[in-house]
Amino acid sequence: MRTGRKFAFAVTAERSLTKPDRSEAAAGKGAEGAPPKGGRPAGPKGADAAPPKGAQGASPAGGRPPSGGSKPERGQRQAEVAAGPAAPKEPRLVRLRERYKQVVAPELQKRMGYTNIMRVPRVDKVVINMRVADALQDQRHLDKAVETLTLISGQRPVVTRARRSIAAFKLRAGNPIGCKVTLRGERMYEFLDKLFNISLPRIKDFKGIPTRSFDGRGGMNIGIREQLIFPEIDYDKVDKIRGMDIAIVTTARTDEEARELLRSLGLPVREGA
Repeated sequence: MRTGRKFAFAVTAERSLTKPDRSEAAAGKGAEGAPPKGGRPAGPKGADAAPPKGAQGASPAGGRPPSGGSKPERGQRQAEVAAGPAAPKEPRLVRLRERYKQVVAPELQKRMGYTNIMRVPRVDKVVINMRVADALQDQRHLDKAVETLTLISGQRPVVTRARRSIAAFKLRAGNPIGCKVTLRGERMYEFLDKLFNISLPRIKDFKGIPTRSFDGRGGMNIGIREQLIFPEIDYDKVDKIRGMDIAIVTTARTDEEARELLRSLGLPVREGA
């Protein structure tokens, strides 16, 4: 019995000497095949593992470009960040507005005897209205009118609709019957400059705007019979001659102030009419 126990002990000791330690095997296995904590397998180290610099930014064939972008794009973004915030955009110089600030306003203040420069009248807004009666039969006429008014004013107009129904005109409330646009600021001064110096002189037998066009509260209304007087309109693309109403609203309190203001800005006014 004792001999058998000694023999079993000797066999166990011999196996322990020939079999590698489990802790050492687990450590070796983790270093060779197990991925690190990040989840990705550790690549080989050395010069063979690092790709060439030229291939870092290039996208594989048929694949997506890298999220970091190419080197020129990264360099441009870094340069923009280093340069700081972009400079504020400078206001565009409008000829008629600069003339009003530098010439017209000081002259009117001296001529009218205003003590405050804010009392000098100025142009508030310009409203252009175009009636399209053909829109009741065909919607394309209204689309053409909107396109024409956009070219003239440089701003997309809004479609106006009937407020009430009129049986004699076969008109129902809500039907589109025209379009209008309201201009302020730079576009207003650019449109007035074009109207006074280019468009109105192109009218046949034009002798100036009559003084009765003023409404008594510092505003003025001009009726245009055809849109061909504006340089943006191409005669070959016109489907129908359309007129429009132009209302110039000022801060003047009387017709005399409005007349002096618009005459100083270049409006040709007919005296005694």
